[in-house]
Amino acid sequence: MKRNFILLLSMALFYWGCSQSVEEDIAQAEKSVSVKSLEENVKTLSSDDFMGRMPFTEGETKTINFLKEKFEELGLEPGNNGSYFQNVPMVEMESVSPKKLILKSKKKKVVLDNFSEFLTTTKHIQENVKIENSEVVFVGYGIVAPEYNWNDYAGIDVKGKTVLVLVNDPGYATQDADLFKGNAMTYYGRWTYKYEEAARQGAAAVIVIHETGAAGYGWHVLQNGRAGKSLLLAKENKNADLCKIEAWVTTESAKKIFTKTKYDYDKIIKDAAKPGFKAFSLGFKTSIEMKNKLKFNNSKNVLAFLPGSEKKDECIVYTAHWDHLGIGPEVNGDTIYNGFADNGIPCASMLETARAFSSLKQKPKRSILFLFVTAEESSLLGSKYYASNPVFPIKKTVANLNYELFLPMGRMKDVTITGFGQSDLEKYVEQAAKLQDRYIVAEPFPENGMYFRSDHFSFARAGVPSLFVKGWSDSRTHGKEWAQNQIKNYWKTMYHKPADQYRTGLDYSGNAEDAKLFFRIGMMISEADQMPQWSEKSEFKHLR
Repeated sequence: MKRNFILLLSMALFYWGCSQSVEEDIAQAEKSVSVKSLEENVKTLSSDDFMGRMPFTEGETKTINFLKEKFEELGLEPGNNGSYFQNVPMVEMESVSPKKLILKSKKKKVVLDNFSEFLTTTKHIQENVKIENSEVVFVGYGIVAPEYNWNDYAGIDVKGKTVLVLVNDPGYATQDADLFKGNAMTYYGRWTYKYEEAARQGAAAVIVIHETGAAGYGWHVLQNGRAGKSLLLAKENKNADLCKIEAWVTTESAKKIFTKTKYDYDKIIKDAAKPGFKAFSLGFKTSIEMKNKLKFNNSKNVLAFLPGSEKKDECIVYTAHWDHLGIGPEVNGDTIYNGFADNGIPCASMLETARAFSSLKQKPKRSILFLFVTAEESSLLGSKYYASNPVFPIKKTVANLNYELFLPMGRMKDVTITGFGQSDLEKYVEQAAKLQDRYIVAEPFPENGMYFRSDHFSFARAGVPSLFVKGWSDSRTHGKEWAQNQIKNYWKTMYHKPADQYRTGLDYSGNAEDAKLFFRIGMMISEADQMPQWSEKSEFKHLR
């Protein structure tokens, strides 16, 4: 309570006690944000000429040079020791997966078809990766969470085995508000955690059971993500500490497996959501082999810097990922995955925030770093690399403000906070929202785990309080139901599809307003005496 009072007081003093000339400077800088410029930039970024902005392609070269030119036009300094670029060492892996996934017991066999029923990948940076006669074990949700008194691996040794796990966590499965975080996904529910924990337990392979509601997206999203080539960070250990094989199966495939066992699938998944669940062998063994072609190269993050006037060594980092899926499977005659909303509009919006900062006569007290990261669509690789190799030390990185997946829905009444309750950054959001006659609201679908699915999460895992906000829930013109229908339509018809492309006649006024909101939030944080902190209930609090 005391901390919140001090925080609110400092913000009030900033806005009510600062000189009129400072406030006029801020207001004038806000006016530099341009809807026209925003639309022109997103039109360029999501054009066919940029080829879907895939790293390691001509589309990357065009994208990063375009962003560099925009930073130069705004008069912002290079963000990485005299360069606007940060090399991100990566490996492009072209994999050949098995056509069939076969699970065998002494008397029975299950055969699944690649792409339609299962998907496999590997992060081992080798030309040939395989597991042989690996026992298949069902480990429920595959979670080890001491704070929730939960251990799905208790009493079983999975070294060298293949673990089959459910996506999401028991809170979502039961809708019990007192179990984990209830309907809201914790990081334990995210598939990346399942892979990490399986590796810590010594498993050779991990297979996640997909379910649209629990995962937060349909099977087609996974298919698009596995099509063609994948990207990995180049590491000295070649990811030998990870499972050899990482895979998904559909719910129908999982049921097919269970019908060849003595276990009832529907009963087992209910049992898996109860405390005290015990993992067990399914009685099958499997062999999986993947052949890979490897290409080592550097992709690039794009950085620009505005030095602070008083606390130059402390930094606020704005992020947006510049990449998308490039050229992929044909859908309705189109093969270019342009990434208009994901993440063209957010990139264009961040440029407008940068325009506002560069227009200030009185520069902010703390430094500002604008960071366009690569390979978000390949498991946040660009932001992961930056968080491990920061230009500013992490302990001096005050906050991260992330732009992700904006829709052109016009001006909104709300500011939706994804991962609501994580840090006291939300107090700054609330104050900035009030200045725009808006209100803050928690994300409507916390079960999707969106807080763990964009680049702010790389900063959160490093201990930096991080924000993911946007107008999302309540249209000033059309209301809440209309806004939700727009979002549902986007997920169904455009997300990670060629249909996510520039169209004429759209309303970017809300995106420009969000760009101003991000500017105001950054100014408040820059002027505050104290650095933002995680909330008491945040799983990231101990990292700060």
